Amino acid sequence: MSAAQSEALAPGSSVESVPSYLSETYSWAYLNPRNLRWLDNSLVVSSILWGNAGRLMRAAAAEFEPGQRILQAACVYGRFSEMLAHQVGNTGQLEIVDVAPIQIANVRRKLSAYPQVRSRRGDLTLPLGKRYQGVCCFFLLHEVPAEQRSRIVDNLLSAVGPGGKAVFVDYHRPSRLNPLAPLMSLVFRLLEPYATSLLDTPIDSLSPQATDFDWHRRTLFGGLYQHVVATRRSLTEFPPSRRQP
Repeated sequence: MSAAQSEALAPGSSVESVPSYLSETYSWAYLNPRNLRWLDNSLVVSSILWGNAGRLMRAAAAEFEPGQRILQAACVYGRFSEMLAHQVGNTGQLEIVDVAPIQIANVRRKLSAYPQVRSRRGDLTLPLGKRYQGVCCFFLLHEVPAEQRSRIVDNLLSAVGPGGKAVFVDYHRPSRLNPLAPLMSLVFRLLEPYATSLLDTPIDSLSPQATDFDWHRRTLFGGLYQHVVATRRSLTEFPPSRRQP
């Protein structure tokens, strides 16, 4: 990391406190407090996702039910966490886990009016130690290297209780007929160096636990996005090595 990048980090977000792939590649987007203020804006998020942010967020939130205990894997710019909080309601609980202290501070500020929301700092490449009725991973996987991506998916699946579901929304290889395909190829090459390794990789191939789930995938916007739902079979128990208190 350069001296300029280091100086841009928020207090409490030192190089030692976040993974190197985050500090070296995405400090401008997630660790810089000045950039955070304008990136965490619904209009900016909508523009980045070509006007599809609202539709993608609503579809992901609709996978869950009021009263459920849900995990959100990493903070998300825009109104997504607020949508999930509304979806689970006052009788449910939304827990948000992110590795960057600045992101946790920001989401706590944004959702201070929602008593059903809890947030904490944590590394999703490590076992979560908890069980949830649902897990949601919204545009995280394309931002991590392949090795860490597999560990994250494995840990998220481990955290889903019997009958629960994991929802993954992320980029996908666009159709050749999609007019945005050449532009997105350039975006991935210049700004999203880990994304291309996800585009052609089925998410259900990233964890040996995938066989314990029923998988359903659909693509959107000319194949540019994927919405994947993995539902753990009701009678599937956690293997002894993964059982959680």
